[in-house]
Amino acid sequence: MQTTEGGRMFRDRFALVCMVLLYPSLASTQTNMALVRPSACASTEFFNTATLQCSSCGASQVKSADGLKCTCASGYTEADFGSPLVTCTPCATAGLIVSLDKRLCLMCLNSSCACGANSVRDENIPQRTAACTGCSSNTVPNPIGSRCVLCQQTYTNSNNTICQCTGKTETGGLCLVVRAPTMRGTTLWENMFIQAAYGACQDYNNVTSCQMLMNMNAMNVFSASSDAELLQATILNSGNTFMPTWNYSTATLAYSSPTNLAFMRNSKMPLQVAKYDVRGNFLGWQDVSSGTLQLCPNTPSILDAAYAFGTTYNQSCTMQVSDLLQRFPEPVFYQLYLQYNDSSGKPMLLMVPVQNTNIQTGRQAQPRFFLVDGLSGRTGSLDNTPTTVNIATSIVLSIYLPMPTTARTTPPFMMTVQYQKVNNNTSVQVAFAVVYTQDSGNYKLNTDISLGVIGSAAALYAILETSSWVRRSGLQNVQLTVVVKFFAFLAGSLANTFFMVAYGTAVYWLIVFKGQRASVDVTLPPAGGQVERDFTVYLSCAFALKALELIHLLVTQLTISIFLIDWEKPKERPSTNAERGKPSVSIWRTFLVANEWNEIQTNRKLSPTLQIVAVLLLLEVVGLKNIASKDLNLDLHPADGTYLASGSIILRFGVSVSMWLAVALVQILFVVVIYERFVEDKLHNFVDLCSLSNVSVFVLMHRCYGFYIHGRSVHGQADVSMETMLAHLKKEEENLCPLRGLEPSSDVQTFEVLLSDRVRHQYEKILQPLLEAPTGMKARIDGNPLMEQRMKTYYTFNRFLSAFLEHVYKDMDYMVKDKVFLERIMGMEFQQPIERSILYNDDRGLFSKVLFYGNELVLLLFDILLFSVVDLGAQNFVLAAIITYIVQKLVVILRATVGRKNLSKQTMVEEQFLI
Repeated sequence: MQTTEGGRMFRDRFALVCMVLLYPSLASTQTNMALVRPSACASTEFFNTATLQCSSCGASQVKSADGLKCTCASGYTEADFGSPLVTCTPCATAGLIVSLDKRLCLMCLNSSCACGANSVRDENIPQRTAACTGCSSNTVPNPIGSRCVLCQQTYTNSNNTICQCTGKTETGGLCLVVRAPTMRGTTLWENMFIQAAYGACQDYNNVTSCQMLMNMNAMNVFSASSDAELLQATILNSGNTFMPTWNYSTATLAYSSPTNLAFMRNSKMPLQVAKYDVRGNFLGWQDVSSGTLQLCPNTPSILDAAYAFGTTYNQSCTMQVSDLLQRFPEPVFYQLYLQYNDSSGKPMLLMVPVQNTNIQTGRQAQPRFFLVDGLSGRTGSLDNTPTTVNIATSIVLSIYLPMPTTARTTPPFMMTVQYQKVNNNTSVQVAFAVVYTQDSGNYKLNTDISLGVIGSAAALYAILETSSWVRRSGLQNVQLTVVVKFFAFLAGSLANTFFMVAYGTAVYWLIVFKGQRASVDVTLPPAGGQVERDFTVYLSCAFALKALELIHLLVTQLTISIFLIDWEKPKERPSTNAERGKPSVSIWRTFLVANEWNEIQTNRKLSPTLQIVAVLLLLEVVGLKNIASKDLNLDLHPADGTYLASGSIILRFGVSVSMWLAVALVQILFVVVIYERFVEDKLHNFVDLCSLSNVSVFVLMHRCYGFYIHGRSVHGQADVSMETMLAHLKKEEENLCPLRGLEPSSDVQTFEVLLSDRVRHQYEKILQPLLEAPTGMKARIDGNPLMEQRMKTYYTFNRFLSAFLEHVYKDMDYMVKDKVFLERIMGMEFQQPIERSILYNDDRGLFSKVLFYGNELVLLLFDILLFSVVDLGAQNFVLAAIITYIVQKLVVILRATVGRKNLSKQTMVEEQFLI
């Protein structure tokens, strides 16, 4: 090993020794101590800057003026080598008096002050006659003045001319025994003072030197320490009788926490720092507030928000290194403590461990840190400008809250510091953050159980839906389409499952975290932690699966089979054979019904635009988005100059989805209770239009399942004059005509249809030519045989359905019945039609399933999830609203365009007639 490496290793080892010696409270798990200030020590005690407690002075000693050491009582000289305890010697002989520096006993012999060569008058004794004598041992003449000056106490002799260091080594202004000649520093500052600090701490119990060596250890932020065994041996051989030894493990520091720690919401964290300058002098205690530990400038209210308990804090900025050096010309070192009261109300301190992320082993955990070090980068002379500066670019104060039902096993507070070496003439990005952590407890297990239970129910429901679809499609065996349908139904069910779990998670944290009013026992899951990762996965899966469900819905609605049955009878019988078979009735009634159907295809129960605008107003204008911040505040409009904590993705989802659901609920209540009852019910109006037009609507959503809207006029004809139409309506109002229902004495006009195989085969046989014939411009070519076949098929199909509904075909008859309760609840049929088809009475307008109107939940959840996924990535409600609105319009355009073409193809109403 090279000398420099050996010196660095030794320095690191001894720095840890000094940490052991200076902080014996870290020797065990007991890291709690009373909060003591220097002024609180008694007159016979001094404030020990190593233990930060009061220690007793020795005999004939009293507390010094600054309270940080002991000094000899009157009449005693003292030998001071930097230890808080000094050696006192009485000037007991008559006529002796203690010099002003308390190092000598002096005697006044005369008043002439005529001192000869190499003798001086002691001018340090006012109002007394000076002694004229030669310079004694361990003193030398002062070349500037006329008195003898004592040599520094580590120098043991002199030749009456110059202080000499005999048998030792002069280093750092001290005469010491060099115990580690290979010890070298890595910086100019360390090379100048590391040997002196080591010797003074080791040989003379000089606490300031020990603190200085601790500072050197803290300044060396980019190298690891030595192994524990050699460290233990160094401690045992240290010979230091003032400081107690300590059992240290280089892997971790052991910390214990009081069991009565509790913090109120938004209460100020009672943090204290013990400050030291680079030379090891104790600078005193300081409350941690504002910019004590933060390099970014800002208003006191914003900086103090970091210490409001429960607030997740993060401030970063770009600073010029030169500005930081002006603020910290020399490094200032800190030790962080948490203040609390014990059971008797006595103020206590708990050391906050500090981890240096630049070091992955050894000294990773230590009690001392700094913010800016411009001393280590000086070369040549300490007066030179540093070429590099070590800066704490990232400081994270982590606060751990145990679960209310578990004991605390982790330090409640932990500080993590990351240093960066930068050039003097550059800028640097610095950050300060406060984060909260907590064991998830059984949350993961509970979430997995919920997901498993609800997911299993969703899979079972998908199986039931697939089984129902098989019956509705009249399939006799399993085909590939059955598997595809199962996964389509499963996607929709699982999308709802993931949504419920994600929303339940968000509501849980919203209530449990934001609802804390007294002590804070629960904190939000950490950003990027397991809970947030799981939540992101759930939300992403819910959106992806819901998108698949929407695609499945569009495919189903855009491929329906629809036919408009015209019940109108010709007013006059055809006069020629050519006219026979071609009913001479107006087509405009059919066009009218087709246009109305085309119009309501994309109508929704809610107003999507109003939904987005209302949600955005609530979140942005009313300020409900501020509830999602990572603090315990519920202010909708924080005052200017108030720190705004970042938003939690979980809370943002909970708040935004709650607003979506609340606005949707209000809209549904308004539509159902007020609008459809007193203003307009589009579905009911469409059924009325069918009755007035004498046109029925036959829709098949699946091969054998669909809906029938009975629009046959009770008056026989609908192609009548205005007077006749008003007269017909008057009769209905006065109950002078039969009810509009399909069956006698029934007013039920809407039905669910479940066809038998025989009816479906006949249906397909008649309809096939109609679907193969051309439409549009090609259909208008005169003499087109396919067009003529199309027309014949249309009239044939119209007569077939009319006859079917009038019970003409005994082998293809149907029955009308009500669904049983369970069938109504599950939206399925448990009976397979064999001989006769089944028409189920429908008083709920279920034919809206083939429209957007009857699938509002799917569309609403898709909008919610799209909005949430965009906000998850962008953290911007406005952008999420804009993208959601655009996608909504695109879906409507797609549904309207393709649905229009399908309607034209199925009903023979050309697109140009669909307004």
